[in-house]
Amino acid sequence: MRRRLLEVCVDDASGLEAAIAGGADRIELCSALSVGGLTPSPGLMALAAEAPVPVYAMIRPRAGSFLYGEADLRQMENDIRTVAGFGLEGIVIGANHADGRLDEGALARLLAAAEGLPATLHRAIDLVPEIDEAVDLAVSLGFERILTSGGEKTALAGLERIARMAARAAGRIEIMPGSGITLETVDPILARLPDADIHASCSSPGAAEPENVLSLGFASGPLKRTDAAKVRALKARIS
Repeated sequence: MRRRLLEVCVDDASGLEAAIAGGADRIELCSALSVGGLTPSPGLMALAAEAPVPVYAMIRPRAGSFLYGEADLRQMENDIRTVAGFGLEGIVIGANHADGRLDEGALARLLAAAEGLPATLHRAIDLVPEIDEAVDLAVSLGFERILTSGGEKTALAGLERIARMAARAAGRIEIMPGSGITLETVDPILARLPDADIHASCSSPGAAEPENVLSLGFASGPLKRTDAAKVRALKARIS
């Protein structure tokens, strides 16, 4: 059995440091994990370029659905070029049609902008109505892996669909479970998907925000922070 890797998603400089300190094998670099992750800033990309492990940058211009118009796609193409300019190892992208199907044209366009940079298809795939077709499309487009919760809020809840995706992939593309994976929930996922890498935030609640920060709308509550101890413990469990 191959060694399983732990990918940790982070959205700020302290999270990047904590993930590395805890021994993450790969980083998914984002901003705004509270809404599922958006494109990180160039400043954060510059810091991540110094990381001793591979870093894949999220390319998502806004919160909400993954339906993108021309302006969105142009922005995403520019962000992809920024990622490449910093020398990061890969990108994380996704796009859907209004009916939930993957948007093949948009994805092909973004991959062309990447000029061969490895790419992960993110949880936009959790919205598709026909999963076998979506896995086959991801393979044909040349994605390296698919990050998925199996169409459910958590990977544990969507485990059977993730297993079906892995069977459909048949080694042609990596299927990586993610969303809600913790030390307490990972064991049944490992039992069902023994060769899968794991994607997790490994976060803990941060300190309470000052009342004036909350009242002025600068925060909506305590933020979650990447926890190096949780990274270390989860990596030990899956190794």
